[in-house]
Amino acid sequence: MTTMPRGAAAPVLRAVRRRRAVVAAGAVSAGLFALTACEKPSPMATLTVGTDSVSSEASCYNDGKPVPSAELTACLKDADVKTISVDPDETVRFGVDPKIADKGWTILMNGQPLTDPSTKTYRTIPGSVFFNAQYGASGNTTTVSVKEGEGEAVGLWSFKLKKDA
Repeated sequence: MTTMPRGAAAPVLRAVRRRRAVVAAGAVSAGLFALTACEKPSPMATLTVGTDSVSSEASCYNDGKPVPSAELTACLKDADVKTISVDPDETVRFGVDPKIADKGWTILMNGQPLTDPSTKTYRTIPGSVFFNAQYGASGNTTTVSVKEGEGEAVGLWSFKLKKDA
């Protein structure tokens, strides 16, 4: 049996603990540094029809400040948006992040207001509205947008609805 002099193991254990603490602190610091380099994601808007849904981050978002009108106009014309099929007999459900609802939001159809501003996080509209000429629809596809902000737009989320009949 080998023997260690009394107290000889204690400095070795303290050194191991110190190294672990330094490594842990370094890992936490590296993680915090990586998070500061990331861009904060914009709030989400979601469209649901039956059991299908699509979610999107904003196509135009200015982190709580008004989006310049020229940029907003370009975002309304953006063709690269998520598409969902809509049977005119179905209900289209709009859901927004509470951050969007706090500032008020309006549903736009082809760039024109379809609803009054709301501060709720959820709204429903009959699918037939999106393909009715009375509401400005033409053809079998319609672009629908969620505009954050009751006055000036703070954010815009767009989706394309495709008639499924």
